[in-house]
Amino acid sequence: MPLFWRIFLLNAVVLIVATALLLGPVTVSTPVLLTEAAVLTVGLAAMLVANALLLRVGLAPLQRLTRAMNTTDLLRPGHRPAVGGRGEIAELITTYNTMLDRLEDERATSSARALSAQESERRRVARELHDEVGQSLTAVLLQLKRAADHAPPALAGELRQTQETTRASLEEIRRIARRLRPGVLDELGLASALKALATEYGGPGLSVQHSLDADLPELDRESELVIYRVAQEGLTNTARHARARRAELALRRTPGGVELRVRDDGRGTGVTPEGAGIRGMRERALLVGARLTVDRADVGGTEVRLAVPVPARFPAHALVPLREAASVRDSAPGPVRDSAPAHAPPPP
Repeated sequence: MPLFWRIFLLNAVVLIVATALLLGPVTVSTPVLLTEAAVLTVGLAAMLVANALLLRVGLAPLQRLTRAMNTTDLLRPGHRPAVGGRGEIAELITTYNTMLDRLEDERATSSARALSAQESERRRVARELHDEVGQSLTAVLLQLKRAADHAPPALAGELRQTQETTRASLEEIRRIARRLRPGVLDELGLASALKALATEYGGPGLSVQHSLDADLPELDRESELVIYRVAQEGLTNTARHARARRAELALRRTPGGVELRVRDDGRGTGVTPEGAGIRGMRERALLVGARLTVDRADVGGTEVRLAVPVPARFPAHALVPLREAASVRDSAPGPVRDSAPAHAPPPP
């Protein structure tokens, strides 16, 4: 029965009962006697209680829908209010769930396009840094060496100091280019890329240990890129904000796929709202149907967990922009060389 008619009939019953009492043998004296006032009070209270109970039962699904609306987050998909009630209420909840499905699908598609454009821009900037700025600084190093070899001793010392400063700048540019475009991920695979990431973030103030299973299942390129970027963002947050001394990067095989874990012993997440970094990780997780959790670790710091299903469950239409970006990347004219390997001799 529609909600309008249920409320109408409920109030009609109350009015009919009140009218029946007026037409019945019950009388009210003037002034009102104590027994008559008690009877009227009890009757009115009973009708109000019945009215409140029936309205509470009938409108309870709307209250559940309101709570669901207040707690819905498109970055945490899958939560839906249960369809309850009858008539317009059930139809309203069903329509709301359908709207959430559409919004999550559109959010996944737009996020995929935005992240694909971001990856393309990262590659372009890394290419420019490596090919243009890197080559220019290498030429500057050669010129400084040549000038220092023919300069007087006093001036040669200053030139060699400038040469070392330029060399450090070149290494920093190479490091930035590697972060922008993980060439080791394409060339050596996910395990080697994660090991290199742990080595890169480790240092005197932060010890980063890595633990990677040897029998990892085969992952597609999109899943590997999501895992790498989430690990990179997790270690970046640890190095910048956690004030941690130890961190752990682990990739385990699970019955349904793989699980990435980044854990530190820092000051923890606390009650601060999620920043752009964590929201970016959640958006990336949605692209491959993964589940991301950020919680307090057992050792007192922060633990980031990313559960990636295998095969990945791509949302509807979200795979298209990723494949388009991959095809553009594969059709690029010639590979972009990464910076010199660790065992290569340094520039002069």
